[in-house]
Amino acid sequence: MPESLNLSSLKPAQKRKDRTRVGRGLGSGKGRYSGRGIKGQKSRAGSAKMRPGFEGGQMPIYMRLGKLRGQYSKDAMPVGPHRTHTQGVNVRDLERVFDAGTEVTPELLKQKRLIRSLRVDVKILGEGELTKKLSVSAHGFSKSAIEKIEATGGTVTWLRGEPVKKKRKRHKVAAPVADEPDTEAEAREAEQAPTEESVSEEDNE
Repeated sequence: MPESLNLSSLKPAQKRKDRTRVGRGLGSGKGRYSGRGIKGQKSRAGSAKMRPGFEGGQMPIYMRLGKLRGQYSKDAMPVGPHRTHTQGVNVRDLERVFDAGTEVTPELLKQKRLIRSLRVDVKILGEGELTKKLSVSAHGFSKSAIEKIEATGGTVTWLRGEPVKKKRKRHKVAAPVADEPDTEAEAREAEQAPTEESVSEEDNE
């Protein structure tokens, strides 16, 4: 029968370990400088409370590297914090899994285990052959996938709208402007100065 617990029979679960007392002189076993070395930032009080990424005051790596432009919000799909990845599904998989006349949607693709998640955009790719007429809805399509789906009489539906290519703006080069005389006196001199034609006529005479 186990011994009943009382104040006289209480024992700790494990032996008590004395905490290390630093800064108590040479006899403490921690030496003259208490394990901190001599001088410097890490020998000072509170030196262990440096924030993550602190590099001693020099320009940190995350500020030295180039930055990407774009939306930083997590719900700013499909960009998000620079997220541009998609789930690819080839037309050969559509040929293998679906029957002719099926309306293919991301939900149906997940049900057939062709994609893993509905939170990531789906892009239909053109690898393989397609002989069945399908109506495919997805977030993106490759050029070859569109050609193969439409060649069988199927249709393509862009869930985020068909992307529009932006035209580059070409800056018009301004025509050079003739130098105008700065003062009225220069303008008069220009009028009175003989032209090349008048000089040539005088030489001929």
